[in-house]
Amino acid sequence: MRHPPRSVLLAVAGAAALLGSVVVPVVTAQGATPACTVDYSVTSQWATGFQGAVRITNNQAALSSWTLTFDLAGGQKVTQGWNAKWSQSGTTVTAANESWNGSLGTGASVSAGFLASWAGSNAVPATFKLNGTTCNADSEPPPPPTSPPPSQGGGTAPALHVLGNKLVDASGRNRRLLGVNRSGGEFMCVQGRGIFDGPVDDAAIKAIADWKANAIRIPVNEECWLGLSNVETEYAGSNYISAVKDLVARVEAHGMTPIVDLHWTYGQYTGNSAGCSDVHATCQKPMPDAQYTPSFWSSVASTFKNDQAVAFDLFNEPYPDRATSTTAQAWQCWRDGGTCPGIGYAVAGMQDLVDAIRSTGAKNVILVGGLAYSNDLSQWLTYKPTDPTGNLVAAYHVYNFNTCASESCWNSTIAPVAAQVPLVAGEIGENTCSHGFVDRAMKWFDDHDLSYLGWTWNTWDCSSGPSLISDYDGTPTAYGTGLRDHLRALNP
Repeated sequence: MRHPPRSVLLAVAGAAALLGSVVVPVVTAQGATPACTVDYSVTSQWATGFQGAVRITNNQAALSSWTLTFDLAGGQKVTQGWNAKWSQSGTTVTAANESWNGSLGTGASVSAGFLASWAGSNAVPATFKLNGTTCNADSEPPPPPTSPPPSQGGGTAPALHVLGNKLVDASGRNRRLLGVNRSGGEFMCVQGRGIFDGPVDDAAIKAIADWKANAIRIPVNEECWLGLSNVETEYAGSNYISAVKDLVARVEAHGMTPIVDLHWTYGQYTGNSAGCSDVHATCQKPMPDAQYTPSFWSSVASTFKNDQAVAFDLFNEPYPDRATSTTAQAWQCWRDGGTCPGIGYAVAGMQDLVDAIRSTGAKNVILVGGLAYSNDLSQWLTYKPTDPTGNLVAAYHVYNFNTCASESCWNSTIAPVAAQVPLVAGEIGENTCSHGFVDRAMKWFDDHDLSYLGWTWNTWDCSSGPSLISDYDGTPTAYGTGLRDHLRALNP
């Protein structure tokens, strides 16, 4: 869905060519509390350098000053840093507190970052010392998660997989995804205004669950996730990833399925129906870019591959059909990527992104939207990407103003797809501040045992776009009342 007008975007410098992102978590042995812990992460990396970050937690007596040391054994050289006084002698790196952040109480944490060069390898430091004391002592590799976090409000979300044309849980029970979109993570960060638009704490997520939703789609931004240099550090890289992970955990804790959706991406497009002329991820582009999107999905898949309760939505609303000359060209671009007519950047096709996810070992369910902003699934089955796990889902978006927005079109183009694979209408809505159209759409999807999620759980003016709520406590707009009452009627 295109968004209502937002703040003027920041004019920022171009991004470095990111190759990957590494986050090294610290998990201590059961019952052991180390004197200090250090989380080390590579938030972005390019051909000759990388950006790193450390988060230090003091578990011993309060400190009035601190010095962290570790060795970069891969030939890396620190060139500059922030939130600490950085220096390097040989392989040993030292980060000493600034005058304003030297106090580190018991249980308190402090974060600092740096830029460094590398060549040959970018090995992760093995040992960290805080004021001479070894941190992360008695640590051991984390066991693979076997379930989402304990419930805080109604259970945990089930692991999902595809069985025929249904989404099912581990016991084979059908799971229709019925819920809402929670917009914000795709635009706030790149606009320098935060990470989410409005609260995403436990109370805010419980308000969604109280509508009897069982799924939340979470739009995200690839440049913010990857920590590219055009995004403020505060809202990028490890900070952004942590915020998304925390939201996913809260969604699961309330028994709802989180769908991580790649919404805004890199790549300059000024052709037909362009949302912006900016090369950066500040609007919906016609297709994902080959430069960054495979790395984004590799990182996301690595982050969540041990939690099959999380579903992945490859790309919000493809529209290569607006750029290419023929429908065949559009569908070939959609599946295979590469050089696509009318699109000036190298495109990552849906097959490229499925391959990027599966190469990590992730078996999570993947949603794949069709052409025309995911409103056209007419040749989805013909061009369906290959998935070795068999866990692909057709994603469909429908609004009252779309071309395919009638029962006759759904019967002729959507029902045949839904007969062969699971189908999720990741966005349904209308721009009328009423719910007559979504009522019709929900009835059709109910009759065909399909999934749908309303756009969007944000407090925007429903006359400028389909906004479900007027308050984050769950107070619905006139439009949102239709979805809320319908979900509650399905699950009283």
